[in-house]
Amino acid sequence: MEFTLLILTSLYFFLPAYVANMAPVLFRFAFIKDTPINEKMFGKNKTWRGLLVATVAGGTVFWLQQQAYKQGFTALALIDYSDFTIGLGVLMGIGAIVGDLIESYYKRKAGIAPGEPWLVFDQLDFVIGALVFGFFIFVPPAEVVLVLLIVSPLLHLVVNYIGYLVGLRKRMI
Repeated sequence: MEFTLLILTSLYFFLPAYVANMAPVLFRFAFIKDTPINEKMFGKNKTWRGLLVATVAGGTVFWLQQQAYKQGFTALALIDYSDFTIGLGVLMGIGAIVGDLIESYYKRKAGIAPGEPWLVFDQLDFVIGALVFGFFIFVPPAEVVLVLLIVSPLLHLVVNYIGYLVGLRKRMI
């Protein structure tokens, strides 16, 4: 597979996890009570609303990918979307947030305050979580995993910077 196509198909495949990872920030104004999951373990920013919207976002994005695939949009498809349930997107969404929760737990253990950056771990936590949870339904080729592990941190930094510019984030990183 051509290198550019490999990157694009990898990113398209992982879109449910990317959107799930951004969903808690994008839906922070949703009309759902925002209670921390466990403030002592994860900090006040890891909430039940975030877990819910991330899970729904992952499943919804995967469902949209399925619909696009059925309508003939197959150019970026790594998988045959009609062969999978939205469970793959849901698991990727949950995995993204669980990965973030695990990273937050270790941030607290390391004495890093909520919202403070922890470079590399902040950019890879959701990727590893989404991949591990997604493995229950589909294991992507090794080169796709490698692309995701290399490109995702760079995208994460770019998206956070854009979020800072538009006022969704208080910090650039």
